[in-house]
Amino acid sequence: MSATPLHRLTLSNGLRVILQPIPDLPTVGVSVHYNVGFRSEPADRTGFAHLFEHLMFQGSRNVRKLEHFRRIQAAGGSANGSTHQDYTDYYQVVPSSALELVLYLEADRMLGPDTTAENLLTQVDVVKEEIRLNVTNRPYGGYPWTVLPGVLFSSYANAHNGYGDFEDLESATLAECEAFFDTYYGPGNAVLTIAGGFEPQTAAEMVERWFGDVPARPAPPRPTLAEPPLTRERWGEHHDAHAPLPALAAGHRLPDPAAARRDYLAHMVLSSILTGSDNGRLTRRMVHRDQLVVDVRTGCGLFGAFEARDPDVFLMVATHSPATRPEQILGALDEELDDLARRGPQEAELAQATARMSAGTYRTYDGLAARTRALGAFEVLHGAAELVDELPALLTAVNAEQVGRAAGALLRDARAVLPLVPAGSRANAA
Repeated sequence: MSATPLHRLTLSNGLRVILQPIPDLPTVGVSVHYNVGFRSEPADRTGFAHLFEHLMFQGSRNVRKLEHFRRIQAAGGSANGSTHQDYTDYYQVVPSSALELVLYLEADRMLGPDTTAENLLTQVDVVKEEIRLNVTNRPYGGYPWTVLPGVLFSSYANAHNGYGDFEDLESATLAECEAFFDTYYGPGNAVLTIAGGFEPQTAAEMVERWFGDVPARPAPPRPTLAEPPLTRERWGEHHDAHAPLPALAAGHRLPDPAAARRDYLAHMVLSSILTGSDNGRLTRRMVHRDQLVVDVRTGCGLFGAFEARDPDVFLMVATHSPATRPEQILGALDEELDDLARRGPQEAELAQATARMSAGTYRTYDGLAARTRALGAFEVLHGAAELVDELPALLTAVNAEQVGRAAGALLRDARAVLPLVPAGSRANAA
């Protein structure tokens, strides 16, 4: 997909708009990112941001319940939404001829969802069933993203489970839903993105026509996320009744993706060196040579690189046999990090890792839905939608010294460790 320059505009009500036309493409992606996620929800309403995402599909001022989905599908497109730490997005991909339909639908629900007692009760049950399906009744469900933050962080905003507690979800009220919408779902707290086959001037006129009359509201203050650095290793324990094997998650706090972008990029390349291929240092050592684990992976971010503001997590997750102790896995990790910190990666190793990361980024954002969503997410989080097209070159430019410095920053006394204990395992029996 050939990238073209971005067009930016801001409506009088504060709505930011990102346009990226892609010549000769017969489809268009549209997303609306709201600057609200798990870390913005009230202390006694865990899971509220995700619950509200569901409510936004239950009808709006001029669109009946579930009609949004039906009209998009009738036009030959698809639609969905998702909730993350710091944003909630609503997105669709449709034939270019249906662009104005999508803008009408998104503008209508920005004016206000049809939140009724019946809709709220129904969606609480839907979210609870989703949690059962994806977390409580599934092996390794929600591990580690729902539980590791509670060990690595101390503040409610950073540490709580964004999927939510059933009691909190059941206690949600219509008044709280209305207040949440009024606070976070105004145009000044959102980014509208359009990418694909369209003419920029025509699209801009459509945006003004449908979104220009949405009343402006003040953007809310962001939650305070900063925490003091860790000075000791923190341990927790997670029990899983369905997991067949033990697992281990270790998390370090990442550098700020905005204020320390080069350091953040170096951690992305470090992850590729460790587990980005079958020849990655940890994969080669832990899986093939020492047979400590069944599999191991590392990565930047609970939901992916640049998908949250500071702070976020550099992850290592491994599944292993009951015969392997967590300390053995951590010891192997520390030895490889120490070696990289002292000597840096080998030239060929670094070249392969940066090439792999760069090519993977190209592949990811070659898809229209992924590109549209990333443009909006990077803009609402970092004010940098251009990262979508700049990342491949930025990753290729990471050098050995930067990777060594990133490895050296992953200190033993600055991490959280969370073993997963399966039901019936020797560790659980003990």
